[in-house]
Amino acid sequence: MPLSLQQVFEDLVKFILRFLIVAVMTLPAFLPANERYPQSLQKTTDLFADYTHYTTVGQLGLTITNFGVIGEGYNNPNQPSCMYRQYPDNIKEQVEHMSYGGLWVGGMINGEKRVSTGVVDGVFDYGAQGFEFTNNGDSVFERSSIPTSKVYSPYAISHQDYTAIFHDEKDVVDHKPLHIQVEMKTYTWNYSFTDAFVILNYHITNIGSNTIKDVYVGIWADAAVGNMNYTSIYEPGGGWSWYDNQNGFDESVFDPVPDDAFEGLDRDIAYQFDADGDNGYAQSYVGFTFLGTETVPRAFWDTYYNQWKWNNSADRDYPEYFMPLTDEERYEKLRTSAPRHPGNELYTDEGYPSTPASWMLLVSAGPFGTFPASSDSSSWQIPAGESIDVAFAVVCGRWANEDENDSPARRELLRINADWAQKAFNGEDINGNGRLDHDINEDQNGNGILDRFVLPAPPPSPKLQAVPEEGKVTLYWNNLPEFAEDPISRERDFEGYKIYARRKTSGVSAEWTLLANFDLINEFGYNTGFDYIRIKDELGNPSYEVFGQDTFHYKFENRNLLNGWPDKNIFAVTSYDRGDPRTGLESLESSQLENRVTVVTGKMAIDDEMTKVGVYPNPYRIGASWDGLGVRDRMVWFTGLPQQSTIRVFTISGELVKTIEHDAPGYSGAGTRRLEAALGTETVYAGGEHAWDLITDHDQALATGMYLFAVENKQTGFVKTGRFLVIK
Repeated sequence: MPLSLQQVFEDLVKFILRFLIVAVMTLPAFLPANERYPQSLQKTTDLFADYTHYTTVGQLGLTITNFGVIGEGYNNPNQPSCMYRQYPDNIKEQVEHMSYGGLWVGGMINGEKRVSTGVVDGVFDYGAQGFEFTNNGDSVFERSSIPTSKVYSPYAISHQDYTAIFHDEKDVVDHKPLHIQVEMKTYTWNYSFTDAFVILNYHITNIGSNTIKDVYVGIWADAAVGNMNYTSIYEPGGGWSWYDNQNGFDESVFDPVPDDAFEGLDRDIAYQFDADGDNGYAQSYVGFTFLGTETVPRAFWDTYYNQWKWNNSADRDYPEYFMPLTDEERYEKLRTSAPRHPGNELYTDEGYPSTPASWMLLVSAGPFGTFPASSDSSSWQIPAGESIDVAFAVVCGRWANEDENDSPARRELLRINADWAQKAFNGEDINGNGRLDHDINEDQNGNGILDRFVLPAPPPSPKLQAVPEEGKVTLYWNNLPEFAEDPISRERDFEGYKIYARRKTSGVSAEWTLLANFDLINEFGYNTGFDYIRIKDELGNPSYEVFGQDTFHYKFENRNLLNGWPDKNIFAVTSYDRGDPRTGLESLESSQLENRVTVVTGKMAIDDEMTKVGVYPNPYRIGASWDGLGVRDRMVWFTGLPQQSTIRVFTISGELVKTIEHDAPGYSGAGTRRLEAALGTETVYAGGEHAWDLITDHDQALATGMYLFAVENKQTGFVKTGRFLVIK
């Protein structure tokens, strides 16, 4: 049948709208958000700059790129740069910590000092010295060790692995490359004790023809601690101060023969914090720490720390703390620490500058290589074709107290989180000892080698399915955690399940509430058993439910819920183990972030001709309690809808003001900003309800008054009608 002009016109309109939607969605990645890092910084590679990936499984949201840079410069309000906590209980805890950071690698080639840098301060132009890594067109690759993840891989190391490959072969003015290729792997876990750090493991290969001697590797960072909920840089006239930050270096002394008291202690954290905490909105630390290397024994390398003010190559107050401009100066920064001046009023008790400013920081370590270049092992080298591995961690931590001045006590949470990153790198067992795994990880000679990035772990969270109805939700989950082995003890130590709900109680807080706890009947725990939650057949025998291709063995009902609330009901089911009483290891629990689901309760889809359709709240008062601040943040719900239906809204005089297409299986809240902005997790709807933001087809806010609506069942053609009132 030939298309009518009306059909052609409608198809053309749909195509244009689809094109505009895609264009608008891609704009934030290209628009500069502040003057400090303009758009040109995003164009630092010849072929492909991938800066859209960031860590999501833990509380630290860190942007990962494929050109030697971490962070995204606060260019995209919908993406964290280095945010902790990205899933806060209180918006005062949702703090950004770094605009950009980057890898620095320095070495000697034929006596010449060379440094390849991912990013430096004060330089923005493509091809300029400072932005010296590029790639071969490969994007950032993701995989996960979580069995329920869409990117699950049995080869994943952590709950979220990212891999990026880049090199320094780009043609850069006045820069001689080291001729290296870097494979960066990042590791992130969602356990409560490991969700505040991201490990950066760099596999650096000499792809040139010359030997590189005395290699030093560092992380440069433009840390900038501030809270977008306090003063947002994305709003006109907004933005916290870049110049009220202070730095420090939390240093420990390496003990080559540690006793029990110092087992594993080798803590060197370059850190930054907001000097006054911004009225409680920025009471958080960001730290950068070197974890270690595989090729050089610990006794032959050391860590170093430097800082300087943003784009300041000559500081009158702190002359030793200057920005390096040449490869020679950058190499010296990598291999030495700036002098300290304790006792001087311009410096802290530890001897670092005490004046708040926009401080850069550089933490580095070395020398590194594949074998010694001299008999005393004080010099190391990487011949052509050889590689080294070095690992850093980006770590965050809330202030442990509200003391006015920085101190080890106030940094206690940062220290704890950094220690867990170190333990993950060390591959320690539950007794804190380095672990040799002869069965799993052997070198080419069949010898056991140190198994890195291994942590004590709780059982995984189960696969979760939520089924909302009017005023209630039923949670279903499987029994997969009961068969999981601890990666260190190799025992099945599952003990029970915990069910949580997270409900917003005010404009600033949304805390997890424990709804129920079910524990195995054994010599541990509460011994409640699972009989109450176990799915049973008609004879009372254990049974199961199937949704799609997944089988579920347990269920739990939560009743007396409010229909339609978009951020009131977030649920999670975790699993926990029994711990190890022999070693004092406490019970470990999986993260609520692993399977959390948002549920919007309401009526299920109904196709009969008797059930009435309706609107709530009715009457709708502008500025209802669930509305946001903007005109487009308003919302009403149509309820009692069929599976597939068309909703038409008319004025009292019969003018059509809005047409809405409803498809219950595919409904996701799209088109209603209140839903799109409030959720941020997988969201399940009841199916028989559809939200409307009270914006007409003419893109105008609905005026006060009486309105009529008609709901047409697309399957049967039957029409139901109703009315609602909008008042001030």
